Amino acid sequence: MKSFRAFGLAILAGIILVAGCSDTPRISPLPSDAVVLAFGDSLTYGTGAKEDESYPTQLEAIIGRQVVNAGVPGEVTAAGHKRLPELLDHYQPALLILCHGGNDMLRRQSRDQTIANLKAMIDAARNRNISVLLISVPQLGLLLDSAPFYSEIAAAYKIPCEDDIMSDILAQRELKSDAIHPNAAGYRLLARGIADLLQKSGAI
Repeated sequence: MKSFRAFGLAILAGIILVAGCSDTPRISPLPSDAVVLAFGDSLTYGTGAKEDESYPTQLEAIIGRQVVNAGVPGEVTAAGHKRLPELLDHYQPALLILCHGGNDMLRRQSRDQTIANLKAMIDAARNRNISVLLISVPQLGLLLDSAPFYSEIAAAYKIPCEDDIMSDILAQRELKSDAIHPNAAGYRLLARGIADLLQKSGAI
């Protein structure tokens, strides 16, 4: 009887585990020669750390695929929207990692326009059959909570979203170079978090 009960609990645990895994939207497996385009502003560029300590460089070492750093410090989503298509056509990546919008919030630009620009960038990638992973950025405030529209966009497009890690990093003094940028250790944690999400999504 005990063994039957244990077997039943094991089956239930397996079902729960599978259900939990299925919550992460899937990304097509990335071939070993795939190019990943990391696109964004200073958080992608790596402001606050050395060039080889940015999250794209550290992510490349973790996942064993080429990761192109296409971060431009100070950029807003309107400029990113204009810049992205040419890069997509040039690099023809298998995956776009999109981390953008922080400067829009710092400059108190229209939330609706920021959302529209992010959606347009996702559309530009998906229209080229490029998978997308979204990274949330904290909104203005004392608690450094992620702006809720990131998870809303991700849910609407059914794409993976790393919703908490940037807020968690910037809430820890030892992981920051200044108020809004990680240091090398913070970028390393970000890279590991993205790699974990890529694994959960089936990309690697």
